[in-house]
Amino acid sequence: MKMSKFLLTAIIVLATLLTPAFAQFPGGGGASQPKALPGTAGDQTPKGTSKISGSIVDSASTKGIEFVSVALYSKTSGQAVDGTVADEKGKFTLTKLPAGDYKVLVSFIGYANKTIDNISLGKGQELDLGVVTLASNTKTLNEVTVTGQAALIEEKVDRLVYNAEKDITAKGGDATDILRKVPLLTVDLDGNVSLRGSQNIRVLINNKPSTIIANSVADALKQIPADQIKSVEVITSPSAKYDAEGSGGIINIITKKNSLQGLNLNVDAGVGNRGSMLSLNGGYRKGKAGVTLGGFGRGIYNTITKTSLEQTSTVNNMTTKTIQTGDGSSHGLFGNYNLGFDYDLAKNQSLTAGVKYGVRNFSNQQDLMTRLMKTGSTDFTSTRNVDAKNNSGTVDVNIDYLHTFKPQQEWSISTLYSRNDLTNDFDADLLNGSRELTGRQRNLNKSVNQEYTLQTDYQTPIKKNQLLEFGGKAIFREVKSAYSFLIAEPTGDFRPETDQPAGDLTYHQNIAAGYSSYTYTTKKRYTLKGGLRYEHTFIDASTNEGTVGVGNYGVLVPSVNASKTFKGTTLKLGYNRRIQRPGLQQLNPNFNSANPQNITIGNPELRPELTNNFELGLSKNIKKTFVNATFFGRVTNNAISQVRQPSDTLAGAIVTTYQNIGKQHAYGTNLFANVAVTTKINVGIFANAFYTTLTGLSLGSDGKSEEIKNDGFNVSGGVFSQATFGNGWGAQAFGFMQGNQVQLQGMQGGFGFYTVGVKKEFNNKKGSVGLAAENFLSKRYNIHTSLNSAQFNQVNDVYLYNRGVRLTFTYKIGKMTMDAPKKRAKSVSNDDVKSDGQQSGGGGGGGQGGGGNAPR
Repeated sequence: MKMSKFLLTAIIVLATLLTPAFAQFPGGGGASQPKALPGTAGDQTPKGTSKISGSIVDSASTKGIEFVSVALYSKTSGQAVDGTVADEKGKFTLTKLPAGDYKVLVSFIGYANKTIDNISLGKGQELDLGVVTLASNTKTLNEVTVTGQAALIEEKVDRLVYNAEKDITAKGGDATDILRKVPLLTVDLDGNVSLRGSQNIRVLINNKPSTIIANSVADALKQIPADQIKSVEVITSPSAKYDAEGSGGIINIITKKNSLQGLNLNVDAGVGNRGSMLSLNGGYRKGKAGVTLGGFGRGIYNTITKTSLEQTSTVNNMTTKTIQTGDGSSHGLFGNYNLGFDYDLAKNQSLTAGVKYGVRNFSNQQDLMTRLMKTGSTDFTSTRNVDAKNNSGTVDVNIDYLHTFKPQQEWSISTLYSRNDLTNDFDADLLNGSRELTGRQRNLNKSVNQEYTLQTDYQTPIKKNQLLEFGGKAIFREVKSAYSFLIAEPTGDFRPETDQPAGDLTYHQNIAAGYSSYTYTTKKRYTLKGGLRYEHTFIDASTNEGTVGVGNYGVLVPSVNASKTFKGTTLKLGYNRRIQRPGLQQLNPNFNSANPQNITIGNPELRPELTNNFELGLSKNIKKTFVNATFFGRVTNNAISQVRQPSDTLAGAIVTTYQNIGKQHAYGTNLFANVAVTTKINVGIFANAFYTTLTGLSLGSDGKSEEIKNDGFNVSGGVFSQATFGNGWGAQAFGFMQGNQVQLQGMQGGFGFYTVGVKKEFNNKKGSVGLAAENFLSKRYNIHTSLNSAQFNQVNDVYLYNRGVRLTFTYKIGKMTMDAPKKRAKSVSNDDVKSDGQQSGGGGGGGQGGGGNAPR
């Protein structure tokens, strides 16, 4: 694909979507700061010789607050006359004002509004209002506080927020432990995340993508320390501003940041029977510049797994029965390191830059004993010892710029470079029934994935109750994956396996996108937000056998969200269309036979799937209880589905691949309620239930394709409780149950998870110690999966031993002072690419394996 063709299409997309928006503003919305507030007569700058000035400070720290909005209103007409934004010291000036009677409204997020009334301004007068103090206000606009004092869960206009920093059991864990507790989400014991039963979701970190996420969500979450997560946002109905990818929705993980002046260092440590961690995060800020430096390391161990597999398959009228047992264990080291820099170029301009490096060294050992029984043949017994490695190193580099012209009017440019080097190999020793070494196998899969992204966004208010947003984006993505399969005798060198030749995949995916979004709010608290986004995808892919892929394609993605608040009740209605591009693991043609009875192979010919989402939500405060109910529907065509069928060459083996053959319909509800029992104790309960229908193709008993269908209910739910006591003591408990999950060719078993924890703070909250335990009443959990078709039946049991306890410690070092919050430059959000090779519509696949190989 020629780069000129891509750039030409990108220009056409941006021109088509952005020109009508720019046409509304003289000069195309240039960099000059408009002085008049929208809504004034003709939006003309007032003519006069008078002036009003003043200084705005925090009532507690007595320090100036920058970016405070100052609006001047006429006492006679009540309309806005002029407005400005305070500088970095909190000072403001309104000039060229005509004589008259006015009032001034001072407002800023996080502070209570303040009105200065009865201002009489004479001709040529220079009026100094002096020092204006603003008091902190803990209430947040457009949200409902769910858990009273702790505010563990919040519902906002377009998302649900789980405030993880309030979770006292988080210390020593990772992001997986946090996401398990978020309403609407389901996380299985392997770390795979579902939203309303769909694993077609995008996971962002601080609104940014990363190549580490694109490879495997489950693995990536292990690298994010739980105690560094501030909140988790679940966006079920994304607006046009977000990338069209992620048919199920978007999960945005917000990590802790600060606006501290001075030098600070936070030390976090934890040790347990299944894992240990150490985290050091520091920062230095003085004046307009700030630097942050952090590092996190975590080790996992004592993770034991036992499996059993029984399956029958029929090929060419020959039936083979397989009975397999396995004993496995895994261990790993995960690291995450970051260096950040931000600088205030001016009172209304900021620049941020950062470098992040993530490392994963994960290994899995599994001893498989297999017995094959063929019709009319002697039984065959073998043992296979597999050592699988999944290692990666990820680098993310970003530079972002933000220019704020006035409240709600801003322009940003964001850039991102992301690269992931991945090694995903396995070695297997083959033993006979007498446990004598008879041969060796090796699968090598080295991959490099890199992305370049350029994004620009502009938003501006229209009058007082309307907001227009538009922008454009370009993503340049390249993936290279080389794979080979080797065999050897008990001794000697490895040689290529002729039946499974080496190969490589080169996959270029470039995307040009543009969007426009409009928000309208009425005085009666009706809110309507609509948008349109267009994305054009360019595919250029090949293997050593020639060109593959589906060619270029474009998609138009509309979104509409509406809400109405009345008498403490909020009603929300949403519709959006989403695209789901195949994940790179699903595309990778590497033949992964770590377990030769359960083989996986990707399909580079996969096309994207399209989903229409509908939702209706109702939330209400009833005294001390908050209740939310959301009803949703999801219709997916051309769905990417896992398809399993017997192998033509390996007796008794089941091969899993991916095809665009499915239709998936899901209809259900999410319910949760929270009761503030007292100001210090709250209890919550949540439940998710939906009915799903999956339709696809499979081979029939005669070897020809036939349509298959599966449907059923998927139910999950949980309860949590949190309490704070005197002298720095706190406690928390959480429990969750996941029912069976419907799959196209069967059913995956459910599981449960629970945890309790206590924490004690000391030294004026500078330090804390905690103790948390999980699944301490259960020796193990069994996930029972049953899959079937006309040609095979499979029953798989995975026993996970995850009883755990951990002791945590944290301490803050340094003398710091808090500044008013500052608006920093925005960053790139690549909400695209289906990750982890997961099947949508109901959990991961059954069967044992020694670690999947992927091009990421």
